[in-house]
Amino acid sequence: MNWPQHGSNPQYIYKEAGIPMPEYIVDFSANINPLGPPAFVQERWGEFYRGISDYPDPFAMNLKRQIAKQVNVLKESIFIGNGGAEIIFLLGRFLSGKKVLIIQPAFSEYEKACRANGCEIFYFQLEEPDWLLNTEKIAEKLEEVDAVFLCNPNNPTGVCFPYSQIVELLEHCQQKRTYLIIDEAFYDFLEEDSSLPSLVDKYRYLIVLRSMTKMFAIPGLRLGYMLANKEIVQKVAAFQPHWSVNAIALHVGEGCLENHHFVKESKRFIREERERLFAFFEQNRFTVSPSAVNFYLLRDPEVQEQKTLFTFLLKRGIVPRHTYNFPGLDGRWLRFAIKGSEENDRLMEVLTEWRQQK
Repeated sequence: MNWPQHGSNPQYIYKEAGIPMPEYIVDFSANINPLGPPAFVQERWGEFYRGISDYPDPFAMNLKRQIAKQVNVLKESIFIGNGGAEIIFLLGRFLSGKKVLIIQPAFSEYEKACRANGCEIFYFQLEEPDWLLNTEKIAEKLEEVDAVFLCNPNNPTGVCFPYSQIVELLEHCQQKRTYLIIDEAFYDFLEEDSSLPSLVDKYRYLIVLRSMTKMFAIPGLRLGYMLANKEIVQKVAAFQPHWSVNAIALHVGEGCLENHHFVKESKRFIREERERLFAFFEQNRFTVSPSAVNFYLLRDPEVQEQKTLFTFLLKRGIVPRHTYNFPGLDGRWLRFAIKGSEENDRLMEVLTEWRQQK
């Protein structure tokens, strides 16, 4: 079947599955903050609207200054993009024709961007059920490749790899002159600070990707950034069209970075909901990935084919993310975002119904 490649837009899932779409659905397929955008976005929307009659700052200097201060890097080490996906594709051009190792399971856009630019792709598969990072085995592969993509926290598992292991891998990459591209799109949801931005000036082969659309629930605006040494930033920027990031996204991004209380409250809410959900899953014999963020993998170990569970959920208006296009998972798991309390209650109700019918 030709399943959609990403979460959200559930109408396409129902169409491909051949299932009538219920009037009421809960979309668990997109990993967006369930609290929605910060309140200031709506409160200042009129101000942002008036700004669309002018061209946006092509260098995004105000946003860069805020990011530089927040993550302790030089402005010259920051690149602003029209969402993480644009930056990934620009990196594909930067790596054109090179050999790339993707640590799987992983966001499918890495491979798509690299293949579009003639890269040769290699894979390193993390092993279930813990998806631990084996830095020594990965290091053995570095002789063969020019760049490594690693998603941390990992999408789709939600697993966060220890900072010490990331630095160990970074040291190996530095020695081999291999780019290490760390996608931290979901870093904002972590309770502990284990990020790498402050190292980009020390390690010339380190590239860190960040998304502002996940924590701040603004995927429709498209905003992300990359942290790397200034030589890499300059080369990637040469591929980006002028005015790529719109004025509203830039202004909203500036406001988001000032909303520390919103981030703190979001982390608290998601942690409490995750603990509540995971207690239910354990009690009802569902297997989940050891996620530390706002989404997780789930499977029913009592059935061989998870497609039956997937279909059962869709018919009852619960829309998870399939895993058919995550190499190594191949549809054997379903991914769920952590939603609001009532929506999570509904998921537990439907899973209870599933368990009781068996």
